[in-house]
Amino acid sequence: MIVSEMTVIMGVDPGSACTGYGIVKTDGIAVTYVASGVIELAAKTARYQKLCEIHRGIGEVIREHHPAHFAIEEVFYSRNAKSTLTLGEARGAAILAASLCGLPVYEYSAREVKQSVTGNGAAHKSQVSFMLTKLLHLEAAPDAPDESDALAVAVCHAFKNREWSAV
Repeated sequence: MIVSEMTVIMGVDPGSACTGYGIVKTDGIAVTYVASGVIELAAKTARYQKLCEIHRGIGEVIREHHPAHFAIEEVFYSRNAKSTLTLGEARGAAILAASLCGLPVYEYSAREVKQSVTGNGAAHKSQVSFMLTKLLHLEAAPDAPDESDALAVAVCHAFKNREWSAV
């Protein structure tokens, strides 16, 4: 038997210049687009202010859409330690916002997200964006890559947890 209630999922692609978010809902079978966008951060803004903006922006999206689950992309370890640290701080600000709103937090690697959405863990961003337009029945691909990546994280979480609706 399938439960008719929809589960709302928020996906986040954190970044220090732009943090993407995507909201989908699922009944355990179908996944439907709800909203998506980006929290843009001015380049000249101090790092601590950017973290406050990420925290505040994610909190606002959570209060507006009331997701039941929060999924975020794991840290991508680069050779540049400073970049990895900065990304980790952005992730921390987003995770803190979700945690303070009482949401469970789920993390997925970029490879896992791409595999879930396209069937290929090494897929290019354009392939992910193309598949999202098909899976979510969008008229056009999301404008910003961070927005597309965040939607992909949300869709990945929905696909990996289809048993929610099974009774």
